[in-house]
Amino acid sequence: FVFAAAKASGLPEAEGVEVAFAGRSNVGKSSLINALTGQANLARTSHQPGRTQEVIFFANPAAPNLGLVDLPGYGYAAVSKKLKRDWGQLILDYLAGRPNLVRVFLLVDSRRGVGEIDHPAMDLLDKVALSYQIVLTKVDKVKIDELDQIRAKVVKSISKRPAAYPDIIETSSAEGTGTDELRKTILRLAQERGF
Repeated sequence: FVFAAAKASGLPEAEGVEVAFAGRSNVGKSSLINALTGQANLARTSHQPGRTQEVIFFANPAAPNLGLVDLPGYGYAAVSKKLKRDWGQLILDYLAGRPNLVRVFLLVDSRRGVGEIDHPAMDLLDKVALSYQIVLTKVDKVKIDELDQIRAKVVKSISKRPAAYPDIIETSSAEGTGTDELRKTILRLAQERGF
């Protein structure tokens, strides 16, 4: 853990390379960060939607120029409407003001696929021309034939989106599925920026 910001004015200086994790509430962003880093309690997890209410920055002391950023979930959350609006503005300010943000990993629950709730996030990322990549979560909870159908629908839903990276990463935080592929993707992005 490096820093948490509840307001745009509290965001740290843009340094090094950052990748961010976005998605609907309870999609598994914090769990995936924990699985990626091999630290079970680095990012706080909860069964209650809306637990992450700040933009949270993580870095490895051995690679301080590479940051992982956990964004508040969108959609249902047991919080006030004002707080939801503030979250939306905070996320927008973060996305629009980080020249060092090289990719947003947009997490989608593999049991649901891309839903209506995800389209505004993809619209925003397309509008600001910020590269994003779909990461299916909780693939251990879906039968293989169902996963094939969901994958095909996701590919179709992003095929005409200008900022969407075409490769989908399938993950399970519980089983570690896909974490190596995601790590390699993050490291490649950092290397492309000279870090």
